[in-house]
Amino acid sequence: MSASEPVSLGLPGVPARPLAPRRVSRRIQVGPVAVGGGAPVSVQSMTTTVTADVGATLQQIAELTAAGCQIVRVACPSQDDADALPVIAKKSQIPVIADIHFQPKYVFAAIDAGCAAVRVNPGNIRQFDDKVREIAKAASDAGIPIRIGVNAGSLDKRLLEKYGRATPEALVESALWEASLFEEHGFRDIKISVKHNDPVVMVSAYRQLAAQCDYPLHLGVTEAGPAFQGTVKSAVAFGALLSEGIGDTIRVSLSAPPAEEIKVGTQILECLGLRERRLEIVSCPSCGRAQVDVYKLADEVTAGLQGMEVPLRVAVMGCVVNGPGEAREADLGVASGNGKGQIFVKGEVVRTVPESKIVETLIDEAMRIAEDMAANGAGPGKPDVVVG
Repeated sequence: MSASEPVSLGLPGVPARPLAPRRVSRRIQVGPVAVGGGAPVSVQSMTTTVTADVGATLQQIAELTAAGCQIVRVACPSQDDADALPVIAKKSQIPVIADIHFQPKYVFAAIDAGCAAVRVNPGNIRQFDDKVREIAKAASDAGIPIRIGVNAGSLDKRLLEKYGRATPEALVESALWEASLFEEHGFRDIKISVKHNDPVVMVSAYRQLAAQCDYPLHLGVTEAGPAFQGTVKSAVAFGALLSEGIGDTIRVSLSAPPAEEIKVGTQILECLGLRERRLEIVSCPSCGRAQVDVYKLADEVTAGLQGMEVPLRVAVMGCVVNGPGEAREADLGVASGNGKGQIFVKGEVVRTVPESKIVETLIDEAMRIAEDMAANGAGPGKPDVVVG
């Protein structure tokens, strides 16, 4: 290496390509959103409102849409919920999937209501097998897909008796059996999920399923838990599968407001290079070398940069060991120490400011750079922030 060649400082960049080629699958349309067949992996969530409360449900869908949700699922356990579907499907800005359990009649109601897709759980629909012909015809006539959603907690009793518990093999057999019933009637606009609360079981099930069919797959760790635990479980499971090219839509199931699911899901896709990076916080854990309150500085900078619409990497560093190098590698950065901060733009020091002015200066510079990037046609996104 010659002296003139740049030295890589190890700052993670946007991967040039995914870690593995995407699994080849059929493509279906969930409203305007293409799923499978090489289409981008989409992020979805589910409303927590009573669907019959149209106003509250549409308000939550609007919040999810603003957070980046691309497909939303609504529960339909009652006739009142079914009656609300036409208005919700019409007024939602993103495709609505009706989630049906126990009552096959609500499948037909959802199709008639104009929902973009219907999710059915074969383990929870009594005499479902006898209704497949009618459902397949209604869905085919309406041009909408069906998601066969198998859950460990509601597995068909026949399979529980056969396998003893919700094993990966049991989940896969349930899903493929129901898919075969639709196939008998010429219906193949199907997406499949095989969810389990244990990431190890879930990953194994999806790997087996991916090898045995060409349907697009919806990934989920069901009942993943509170925000922290659920985020970890989902990141581990989705990371394993998506890095192998498996998965076409994802839902991070958290015991938290639905918009939090979208934030986590989006970040997972960004980290794997499956979506353009937006606001990314890469922060050091701090240590005795830090000469600034890294946690406080990171929070303030992140809050100040929320809402920007161009990808921008900003390094906020509190360590004299790695600070200057990582700040120099970013579009915009600061290396802090001794009560002041050196501000870097595109690798060059442009000014030195007192510690009290670091956040204000970074935000001003970020806004200026963002305006320049937007004027030059930078793609949509939010700033990448590297904090250490």
